[in-house]
Amino acid sequence: MTVKEYFLPESLDEAVKLRAKHGPAMMVMAGGTIAVSLVNQGLVFPQQVMGLRRARLNQISRSNGILSLGATTTLSQLVNLEAVPLLQEAARHTAGWSVRNMGTVGGNLFARFPYGDMGVALLALEAQAKLVSPAGMRLVPLTEFYTGPHANVVAADELLAGLHLPMPQGQTIYLKFGRKQFNTPAVVTVAAQLSLNEGRVTAARLALGAAGPYPFRSAQAEAALIGGPLNPETIAAAAAAAMADSQPITDAVASAAYRQRMVGVMVRRALTQLAEQER
Repeated sequence: MTVKEYFLPESLDEAVKLRAKHGPAMMVMAGGTIAVSLVNQGLVFPQQVMGLRRARLNQISRSNGILSLGATTTLSQLVNLEAVPLLQEAARHTAGWSVRNMGTVGGNLFARFPYGDMGVALLALEAQAKLVSPAGMRLVPLTEFYTGPHANVVAADELLAGLHLPMPQGQTIYLKFGRKQFNTPAVVTVAAQLSLNEGRVTAARLALGAAGPYPFRSAQAEAALIGGPLNPETIAAAAAAAMADSQPITDAVASAAYRQRMVGVMVRRALTQLAEQER
């Protein structure tokens, strides 16, 4: 089965109308780094495809402490975003330069396990997804975006138009462990944002990738950190809590048991680096 219709809307409004008209049967893509792969593997057979490259959704703006990223903002654009080092580092570790030039921040949220490095970073930064339909716009916290393996809250007539996140407060870190340094699927990914006052953690956001069917924040690890000093004992407790929160799977990259062990290792490593920065 081949594609019979290809749409290239010139605005978000036009894209939303096409989405509402054709529904979920129409494949939506931006850079195509994920969508084309699915088609080539014979996993999907769309008759209608809509590309968002001309919909003017690749803008980055900042206002009143909120950073807005259009859904088709490329990963290469994020590599140059010096205002948010955590996003820079996540983009730098996602695929190679040719894919980053095409791949988008919005598209990466729909990546299959164990990919989707940007979701981990955005979770740690408390991002919200901007979903638009003919009925209007709604903001969904990224903590509520994923509902299951390859499942999310985007309705049949909605489009992901962008992401909003508060400018980071405190310290941030992003670590990815894979079989090689760059351009590799994750064994485990950790992203964290911590705020400290007089040596004690007052706020903690710790997100994990490849440690479950989709990126998530470890509530137990965050609870283990808040209120305590960022010392070896607290870090060890948070690492153990993150392991307890994890439900990794076995695939060609790593076994579930190895991934779970590495969750503890990488969380401990990330928090130790943050503690050293604080000193």
